[in-house]
Amino acid sequence: MAAPDTARLTARLARLVAFRTENPPGNEAEAARWLGAELSSHGFAIDYLEVAPGRLDLVATLDNGPDRSLAFCSHLDVVPAGGGWSGDPFVLREDGGRLIGRGACDAKGSVAAMVEAAALLAAERQRWRGRLTLVFVADEEIGSSGAKAFAATRPPLERIVIGEPTELVTVSAHKGCLRPRIRVAGRSAHSGRPELGDNAVLKAARLVERLAGEDARLRAIVHPLVGPASLSVTRIEGGLADNMIPATCELTIDRRMLPGESAATVEGEIRALLARAQAEDGIASEILGFSSTAGPSETPGDDPIVGAAVAACRASGVDPAGPVGFLGGCDLVHFQQVGIRGIVLGPGTLAQAHQPDEWVLADDVACATVIYRDLALAFFAGDAP
Repeated sequence: MAAPDTARLTARLARLVAFRTENPPGNEAEAARWLGAELSSHGFAIDYLEVAPGRLDLVATLDNGPDRSLAFCSHLDVVPAGGGWSGDPFVLREDGGRLIGRGACDAKGSVAAMVEAAALLAAERQRWRGRLTLVFVADEEIGSSGAKAFAATRPPLERIVIGEPTELVTVSAHKGCLRPRIRVAGRSAHSGRPELGDNAVLKAARLVERLAGEDARLRAIVHPLVGPASLSVTRIEGGLADNMIPATCELTIDRRMLPGESAATVEGEIRALLARAQAEDGIASEILGFSSTAGPSETPGDDPIVGAAVAACRASGVDPAGPVGFLGGCDLVHFQQVGIRGIVLGPGTLAQAHQPDEWVLADDVACATVIYRDLALAFFAGDAP
């Protein structure tokens, strides 16, 4: 099979970076339609799923037989560029083998490589049988509404490969996240007569001590791939004026969940902790809502897609090839929830994601193309260990 066209890869990534898909607001539609036109030229049937005005998922399918079905999936949105760049963040530039631009690492490098792998597979359909789908979604960086919308259609997919920066290592598990916003109740008073009030900030401080104890308990629970569970207080705010005893104090906690934990169970644990704080310490509080409820996921190590990915990584010189765990979350969980197992794999490193002068190695984008191609061939042939 032909090698990746590196010039075409770089040109595609440059065009993708040039689409200003900062989230918010996203505006992924133009990028989705541009990719749709390219994939159509390789024989893919093109469909779009509108997530919101100006926000589209691209779904491209190449039906090459009635056998297995596999999807490549990544996201088109990027985080805001922010400051600190040494050049225009939306003009891809190369420096010593690094391709620099917002989204080059997270995750438009994966998108470019997946499209190139799809073009190679389309050019030699006699070498495989099955249905290959490419899904490029909106809104991964904030609400995952694109992945959720596509997963809700119950697509007929057996397995999925999620493109995220994993340093080309196969990831088969990732943590989940539950972020409740909590309000601690007190009573206001003039700060010259503090005894007439009930200081919500001080009560929140006592609650934080309880939460730190819960974090210590959780860190003793360790998953072999993703490490320990945790609970962190990430935001706190209280008070209205410098001369008032605060009547309320709000805090946000970030509870990282391990595969096997559910959001419902974890929410129940947090509510029980708040109930104990009220019963034992008189700390009245309530959960106002949740800023994130993304669950954890895990694909068994003996699953065919894990075997195909690890073998393809090894064949391309990636050592160790995995499987490993992902400390963040990603869109894989939304597909797991509708019965589609998968892995996470892509060029770049999380250390570069969301940074000024974000970059990905050009060689790694080319290597990712080969890995995606080879794992698809192995999966479709049923040759995965």
